[in-house]
Amino acid sequence: MFIKKECVAMLLAGGQGSRLYALTEKVAKPAVQFGGKYRIIDLTLSNCINSGIDTVGVLTQYQPLVLNEYIGNGQPWDLDRQSGGVMVLPPYQGKDSADWYKGTANAIYQNLTFINRYDPDYVLVLSGDHIYKMDYSRMLDYHKANNADCTIAVLNVPIEEASRFGIMYADENDKIYEFEEKPKVPKGTLASMGIYIFNKKMLEKYLIEDEANPNSSNDFGKNIIPNMLNDGANMYVYHFDGYWKDVGTLNSLWEANMELLGETPVFNIYERNWRIFSRSQAKLPQYIGLNSKIENSLITEGCEIHGTVINSVLSSGVYVAPGAVVKDSVIMSNTRIMDGSHVNYSIVDSDTVIGMGAMVGEEYTPDTAITVVGAELDISANTVIPAGAMVNGAYLTEKGE
Repeated sequence: MFIKKECVAMLLAGGQGSRLYALTEKVAKPAVQFGGKYRIIDLTLSNCINSGIDTVGVLTQYQPLVLNEYIGNGQPWDLDRQSGGVMVLPPYQGKDSADWYKGTANAIYQNLTFINRYDPDYVLVLSGDHIYKMDYSRMLDYHKANNADCTIAVLNVPIEEASRFGIMYADENDKIYEFEEKPKVPKGTLASMGIYIFNKKMLEKYLIEDEANPNSSNDFGKNIIPNMLNDGANMYVYHFDGYWKDVGTLNSLWEANMELLGETPVFNIYERNWRIFSRSQAKLPQYIGLNSKIENSLITEGCEIHGTVINSVLSSGVYVAPGAVVKDSVIMSNTRIMDGSHVNYSIVDSDTVIGMGAMVGEEYTPDTAITVVGAELDISANTVIPAGAMVNGAYLTEKGE
């Protein structure tokens, strides 16, 4: 028996994340580790439950194994419900056809059956690869107050960055009258955050029409939103002025981690009144050696630190040996930084060993390129990996050598 829900959330989590290179070779972008004890998708799932939305479909496609396993039954986010909760929705073979998700709109279209099980009045469409905290219930109240067909969350961006986004143009009442997808010469700065609330019946109508159009890209920004505007739909922007970051690039992922540091971080991930939930590993004791040095860093449970860690974020199970130095870096779980090695301005993925005396990356300057070392690698002793290198096979020795 399925209980009617006022609002169902659909979380798009199937993207390849190609601009994260080695970090997404084996996992989907929303499953990439963030902030020591989290994965990127934790932010959006936590926003849902904190906003009172307890029915979430997670649409997966690229490298889904880690993400599917991580979400499990949804218990860490209080989304293990008898009716509703969280459900992973990969592409599947139906009676008449089987298709990969061809675009954001097609992904939702293929899961209209899931949505309709709960007979919602509203559908919230989200992305699983953004870092932010947002109360979706306030946006839903705003949507209902305007009797809107669609409400789109926006934030102001610098004009020089506006061409990276879908740009909304709205009147003095915040009603949308024009939309441009990544304009070369933007006329405004209201950028779509990829967060939409639709009246369910209206969304279903446009998804069905879009699917029937062989020339469509099956995309919300390119097709659904423009089509609704052209038809005179009642569409509004919802202004968001908090922290939001698209972590689709190496630099933005590194920046988002660094913005967690300091006595007054740019983004506070540990606010008690808006908890970020995660399927973190069992809490293990930390060991901080007598001769270690730690400055302005996040050190997660289970780390063992004997060397120097400065301005860095370390996930669980990281080992930093005596004489090793980690600076301005993001080190993911169960990585071992061996004696005398130096890691500067780098992202090192999980279960990798940085051999004795190895030099990874260079000191951070505004002109230095970030260095990335992939997962499950064994970097030879005394290896030098230059700034900007992407290591996912070179500089290797076999494990156990």
